[in-house]
Amino acid sequence: MITMPKLRPSSPHFSSGPCKKHANWSLLSLANAAIERSHRSEFSQAKLRQAIKLTRELLKVPDDYKLALVPASDTGAMEMALWNLLGPNPVVILLYEYFAKEWLHDITVELKLVDVQTIFADNKLFAQLSGIDFRKDFVFVLNGTTIGMSLPKIDFIPIERQGLVICDASAAAFSQELDFSRLDVVTFSCQKTLGAEANQGIIILSPKALQRLESYSPSWPIPKILRLKKDKCIDYELFQGRVINTPSMLCIEDYLDSLLWVKATGGVPALIAKTLDNAKIVADYVKASTWLDYIVKEEALRAKTAQCLRIIDPDITRLTIEGQREFIENMLNRLACLNIAYDIRNHREAPLGFRIWTGASIEADDLRALCEWLDFTFFEAKHNLNYNFA
Repeated sequence: MITMPKLRPSSPHFSSGPCKKHANWSLLSLANAAIERSHRSEFSQAKLRQAIKLTRELLKVPDDYKLALVPASDTGAMEMALWNLLGPNPVVILLYEYFAKEWLHDITVELKLVDVQTIFADNKLFAQLSGIDFRKDFVFVLNGTTIGMSLPKIDFIPIERQGLVICDASAAAFSQELDFSRLDVVTFSCQKTLGAEANQGIIILSPKALQRLESYSPSWPIPKILRLKKDKCIDYELFQGRVINTPSMLCIEDYLDSLLWVKATGGVPALIAKTLDNAKIVADYVKASTWLDYIVKEEALRAKTAQCLRIIDPDITRLTIEGQREFIENMLNRLACLNIAYDIRNHREAPLGFRIWTGASIEADDLRALCEWLDFTFFEAKHNLNYNFA
């Protein structure tokens, strides 16, 4: 007999983006937002400067690195880095997830760079990383949420290097350490670990990246929304809160609220510790499961934030792809209708399965309850499937 679990998650929000807000969040947190005010007003500018200051403080960004709020979330920040900085050097790009493929498209198709080396994640990945020529520019995603794969360390990047290192840290910022001595460009969004609204992105530039920006002008035209230079000079006002276009000040207030939560919680180390604990809950559950496994086989490369899972039960895997998709959709709909879990379908470019966020805004008891409900909905759906076949 299939028994419905007694415990329910206190929140059904396990999406990997936009992610769950912290436990103390409410709309009242945004009461002092600079809505109906110009983003050029001193009231709004003070909030933008505070967001930059708190981000720098919490992430321990070196004093000689510059930080700006830019349009279009992490995507906008990464596009800005690629379009402004690439061109003088050959490029090496690490490919193991969907967004890295998007950056490769930009580099080779839009920017039309031809001296591009691609590294694919396989069982020889670490050997390949140790062999990178860092006279070239290196582009990579640190923590991929489309298949749940992440680099555990970046010590393969030398501190002394000629090329730029451009890091898409969308789901890594605030959930794992960022060694800025090995990174020249870091981009991320507000919507992942912090659970803030997806609006502005953040770009952080090292002195070497700023030197490249100052001395180099690409041959291609750069849209206004991506420009880091004005009249052929670096637009330093960007790093003081003078944003390129009109941001949502409501979203900026939400970002500020998230940053203050991080500070009150104990800073980034506390968030990392909670993320690791959350990931272990799911890892222990999967290890004991007879029907679930990770998409990423190598444990060392599994992300600690987005837990991307696939069904391995032979009764289900023998179904057609459409049959498997229907089976999973039935489970997802059941979980959503019961208000147990929303939006935990794997990314559209990933294998069929489930993607569960385990960042620091997720509570451990909610994850434990979700694991029980996953078992319940799976065996319930399988029972109905067998009944229909009988």
